[in-house]
Amino acid sequence: MCGIVGAIAQEDVTAVLLEGLKRLEYRGYDSAGIAIRTADGRLQRVRSVGKVAALQGLLDRNTVKGNLGIAHTRWATHGMPAERNAHPHMSGEQVAIVHNGIIENHSELRKQLEAQGYTFTSETDTEVIAHLLASLMGGSQDLVQIVRAAIKKLVGAYALAVANPEDSERLVVARAGSPLVVGVAEDGNYIASDVFALLPVTQRFIFLEEGDIAEVRRDGVTVFDRDGNVVERPVRKSHLAASTADKGPYPHYMLKEIHEQPAVIAETLEGRIYKGRLLEESFGHEAKLLLDRTEAVHIIACGTSYHAGLVAKYWLEEIGLQCSVEVASEYRYRRVVVPKSTLFITISQSGETADTLAALRGAKEAGYLGSLCICNVPESSLVRESDVALMTRAGPEIGVASTKAFTTQLVAFRLLTLAFARRRGMTQEREKELVDELHALPRQVEVVLKLSDAIREMANGFAKKEHALFLGRGTFYPIALEGALKLKEISYIHAEAYPAGELKHGPLALVDADMPVVCALPDDALLEKVLSNLQEVRARGGELFLFSDRAVSIDLDHYQNLTLDDIFPTTAPIVYSIPLQLLSYHVAVLKGTDVDQPRNLAKSVTVE
Repeated sequence: MCGIVGAIAQEDVTAVLLEGLKRLEYRGYDSAGIAIRTADGRLQRVRSVGKVAALQGLLDRNTVKGNLGIAHTRWATHGMPAERNAHPHMSGEQVAIVHNGIIENHSELRKQLEAQGYTFTSETDTEVIAHLLASLMGGSQDLVQIVRAAIKKLVGAYALAVANPEDSERLVVARAGSPLVVGVAEDGNYIASDVFALLPVTQRFIFLEEGDIAEVRRDGVTVFDRDGNVVERPVRKSHLAASTADKGPYPHYMLKEIHEQPAVIAETLEGRIYKGRLLEESFGHEAKLLLDRTEAVHIIACGTSYHAGLVAKYWLEEIGLQCSVEVASEYRYRRVVVPKSTLFITISQSGETADTLAALRGAKEAGYLGSLCICNVPESSLVRESDVALMTRAGPEIGVASTKAFTTQLVAFRLLTLAFARRRGMTQEREKELVDELHALPRQVEVVLKLSDAIREMANGFAKKEHALFLGRGTFYPIALEGALKLKEISYIHAEAYPAGELKHGPLALVDADMPVVCALPDDALLEKVLSNLQEVRARGGELFLFSDRAVSIDLDHYQNLTLDDIFPTTAPIVYSIPLQLLSYHVAVLKGTDVDQPRNLAKSVTVE
């Protein structure tokens, strides 16, 4: 998704802006641009379709220098990827802006501005803001007042950075529904949509709050709240390093990435939900047409991503959308029946998984409606070759055993499910309820992470075991599969997962005191049936390791249980993934295995 960088400093800021854009590439984008206020008081703009490297090439051939500028990476929503649609957008020579978010009333505003004589050169909602700002200029109002007046007319989510060529002393920024931070440094001040973009120049940040407007000068920052009052926002020091290859205080990348999940889940949601609504436009320019015509979906993936697809199958079929999920290496070697208007969905953390890529390429000739990928790497082959990409924004994941990539894939599928549910009669009240549950998700994960020490104690029961069994029903069967995969990947303990109702069809023969049995117990319609299955385990002497909702009453003997609070049914599979990740991690540490680089495995499987 889109990224913003801006700077006002003592020296030329062009290199800083470009580096910031490069550091935001993981978010996903299709074009990039920069606008610099030059020494002669002009705004010089350079834009290109494609990667930041293409923009860099243009700047290498045409030197642009100045100590004030804004830059942007765009993910197409309104208007196809094209130079005319790339940011920054300008209104004549009066103003330049960059924008993240969705302006919902852009059509109405465009008509009003066209009637005033403004000419539009793009299809974007953002150009509307540029002309709106220009229409308000003149008289005694300064740039802060103009921005305040403009945003009062906007409906939707936005993060804005505004530059006026006649004003060499400041940038003006505003946010509502999309993140924006101000980086504070000795030589100037900076703005960005993500602190990661500014880590090479500062680790001190002001996080703007909802409705804030900020005047960013070389020698200071003034923040106004939504009522126009000057407010003090604290300057916070980031604990992130400029290098992504830094474990920080954590002994392993995997543990670091487990603990990053509240932040990356929030990032995956950012700009896609707002005030109880799904902002479907954030999916991209071509997504709406594709989703409108979809009558069935085929989901193709490998490993952990396959488990995410299995969870999605339950969610999608619950709203009445036909769905099948297959392992890519099997799918690509068999004849497939493609129902009418079927959307082909692939999932991959890296976007370079060989079997998944091959399946996508084969699907192009199989009569599918189109292709959509859920991926974490914007420049990957899978993203480039799919019709639509829904980026997960997990950031770099270094540990081989996927954690944050998995949970953000599930979040992406929840968003996709909401989009399809809209097309199948979901009421606004139900949409708000589901969006509110997603909004609460990062905080729920934070609470679960506090169980890490207790889970470490639970892990002692696995350290000397050779086998383990994971059970689940409904959406928790794929979560059991993922839990078993994590344990075998990094601890080298043989682990299997089964639907709990299948115990009597074979797995029960393996259960004894040396076979730990792991199960999640959400307070749902299948709870009593799962408890009955667990009684069968106890009758055979099996040792139970349980994770349950606090409301669940467990009438069993000889079990270990950790309770989870405030879990919503729709997001429960995501939340319950976290303790299973921590269990696998702590077992692996106890066994002394290589947690981040387990034997025989690679992060991205790029060969068949």
